[in-house]
Amino acid sequence: MMDRNADAPWSKFDPEVYVDLNYRTPLEVDLLIVRLMRDYFSRCFARGVPDSVRGVDVGAGANLYPALSMLPWCEKILLLEYARPNVEYLERQVSPAGYDAAWDAFWEVLREAPAYRDVEPRSRFSEIVRVERANLLDLDGQRRWDIGTMFFVADSMSECPDEFRRGVRCFMDALNEGAPFAAAFMKESVGYQVGDHRYPAYRVNEDQVRENLEEFTAELEIHDLHHMVRPGHEGMILALGRRNSAIAAL
Repeated sequence: MMDRNADAPWSKFDPEVYVDLNYRTPLEVDLLIVRLMRDYFSRCFARGVPDSVRGVDVGAGANLYPALSMLPWCEKILLLEYARPNVEYLERQVSPAGYDAAWDAFWEVLREAPAYRDVEPRSRFSEIVRVERANLLDLDGQRRWDIGTMFFVADSMSECPDEFRRGVRCFMDALNEGAPFAAAFMKESVGYQVGDHRYPAYRVNEDQVRENLEEFTAELEIHDLHHMVRPGHEGMILALGRRNSAIAAL
């Protein structure tokens, strides 16, 4: 029997262990993803930044680099997260004291691009970023954002293909027409361990990612990154694109 999103022990997710495993010492694949996302967003806004750009990171978890990548462009950024321990972690990161030093290495990569150099990231992050508890699968498409990210969420919350497809659809339907987005997936993941607890995953490859995103995108580029960071997967997939004008029904 396949584990669904509701079956996973999200209340026991340990964000500090997750950060220690994945981000405390930056992995080369994450730095590569940050560069690709940085350069794509910079190209999208090369002709100017519209007024009142609102960003969203869906299923933010214990990962700040997607939100940091949106910092120069946004008036407001919302971090949506379901697991209560992750919500509490994120709330500490947006406090006036500033986010943890673990994220400085990712900002150093971002600031290699001109748009990021004039941003003081800690104060800006605390000023414009907010956290809200929400389930990706409950997004109704009524709230819409101008730029968005979704990192290791739709594929890393359930073993069920229908929940994966619905997760992708809910994310894309949360974006306004023309909104740039970045979405990352663990390739062929069979699940993952955080501390004492096992979490489900849906096995995806490049073709499945493309198939599920194409109907929502005006442009789409997919990077199949052959970096393995732990046993139980075959790499990472990064999708970059813009939301098209079609609004798909859930």
